Amino acid sequence: MQSVGTSHRGKVRSENQDTIFYSDVPVGQLDNLYIVADGMGGHKAGGFASSLAVRRFVELIREIENSDPIEIMKEALHKVSGEILLKCQEEEYAGMGTTMVAATVTEESIFVMNIGDSRLYFADQDLVQITTDHSFVEELVKAGEIERGQMRQHPKRNLITRAIGAGIESVPDFFELPKKSGYLLLCSDGLTSMVADDEIKELLLDHSQLENKAAQLVNRANEYGGKDNISLVIVALGERGEITC
Repeated sequence: MQSVGTSHRGKVRSENQDTIFYSDVPVGQLDNLYIVADGMGGHKAGGFASSLAVRRFVELIREIENSDPIEIMKEALHKVSGEILLKCQEEEYAGMGTTMVAATVTEESIFVMNIGDSRLYFADQDLVQITTDHSFVEELVKAGEIERGQMRQHPKRNLITRAIGAGIESVPDFFELPKKSGYLLLCSDGLTSMVADDEIKELLLDHSQLENKAAQLVNRANEYGGKDNISLVIVALGERGEITC
């Protein structure tokens, strides 16, 4: 496994409220671990929420004695959610929360957890979004009320329907996918709200090094306005079967 991660403030926000983590070596019982979290709830509270969630998620995974990657992530997230909700009782952190997308890869499979609108993509010859956004505009798309191409311009595009904390539903989605060669891209909406999927695919699948791919994605988001923090983790995968969604 080989990965790279980067997080950038963008061109508009005064500080970075995203948090990333990536490890190609074991974390507890997991063979590796990759995380992107996007904080919510104001400058201090948002950054605190994402950093606390990621730090405690990793710490708990190191402690959990279980062989099932999904059960490990589920147990860790449940405990993190409780800790953040408890912290939200303090006036300074009332209403804070964070999205999170996490992945771990075994010899045969890719295991993914997401809550909120941070995303995971798989790319080989094409770019496929594996996760589903937990957002108001995603619900509108599913209901056929707007086209997917209208999501970026919708006035309620930032309304999240699930998150860790923030006083809203905290039920994550889980995915198990066969492993194959290609790239995983975990990212916050600071990238996907600025850069179209076709351009993400082009930059991700060029012949440059991983560090250059990450830098190009951040640069492109900033070229288009950089209206939010931009965070991503790219994981290069070896071949093990076929991806189906």
